[in-house]
Amino acid sequence: MTEGLYILANDVVYDQLVALLNSIEVNAGKYPVSIIPYNDQLEKVREEVKHRSNVEIFPDTDAIKLWQDFSTEVWQAHPDAFKEWQAKGVSGLYRGGTHHRFAGFEGAYDKFIYIDADVLIINSLDYIFEQLNRNDFVVYDFQHKDLSHVYDVNSDKLRDIFPQSRLDNEIFCSGFYGTKKHLFDVEKRNYLLSQLQAGEAEILYKNAPDQTILNYMVMRSEVSSYNFAHNLPQSEITGCCVTSPHFEERDNLVYDKDNCLTYLHYIGLSSKFFEQVCNGENIDFPYRETFLHYRYLHEPDKRPKFTTKPKAYNAPPSLSTRVLKKLGIKAGA
Repeated sequence: MTEGLYILANDVVYDQLVALLNSIEVNAGKYPVSIIPYNDQLEKVREEVKHRSNVEIFPDTDAIKLWQDFSTEVWQAHPDAFKEWQAKGVSGLYRGGTHHRFAGFEGAYDKFIYIDADVLIINSLDYIFEQLNRNDFVVYDFQHKDLSHVYDVNSDKLRDIFPQSRLDNEIFCSGFYGTKKHLFDVEKRNYLLSQLQAGEAEILYKNAPDQTILNYMVMRSEVSSYNFAHNLPQSEITGCCVTSPHFEERDNLVYDKDNCLTYLHYIGLSSKFFEQVCNGENIDFPYRETFLHYRYLHEPDKRPKFTTKPKAYNAPPSLSTRVLKKLGIKAGA
């Protein structure tokens, strides 16, 4: 049974992709990796793949189209998603490329782990694959603490479809998960679409379109799922998100109360910060040293050397910038 990793990426997240691939190499080993294109911006990604024997660009464009078409049908069943997105200037699916991750269900790997490009792998992934011998869907995160980024919490139907006990325990982040090929075959997809078209689509959360669809598919199909955050001994559980301020960086790894993280998710940080830092701008963000280590693992001479005082990534704009913005004038204009 083949095992492998899928990553959704394009040139916009190139620096993060390089760091992720290097972290996999060092901390997880030589798993085959297939990069699912977010869109056609792949010039730098294709060049990077040439130098990595275990990495490829996901070849099955038909699978990407299959799931893009399915996702479009899902959102067409929603009462106002396309209307709202269009009002915001979005043509077609909002963040349409994020739905491409579902193509992994048609890919070459019988068991696979999907990883967002804004993640670093900090530890072995073997135990995730091992758990897939007992469950069809495996996660390790704490999204269950924030239902509002998975479903529309204002929908009257939400708790008729899923009881509160399931909503408290079964929702997950779509940035890192282990699962299996063909988990959602055509029969299951048709069933899910029929339920959504019968009115259930209103529970979907429009601002995280792939995450809400994946949660719905897993929960509505009653797939055998497992979250390590609910099952590990309390003394062994680690966090995973960069929003946690208490992690410790040691020897190019990241620890949570002396337990090494499995992965670190730079969720919520714009890709522009990583690009700016790699271009030499001294912008500070949480666990930056760990990112820089893996980004320049094989190119230490290219690692930026900062000579200015660091600026926090979330620093408020200066007074002059705020005044110019209020006057409708761009800074530097």
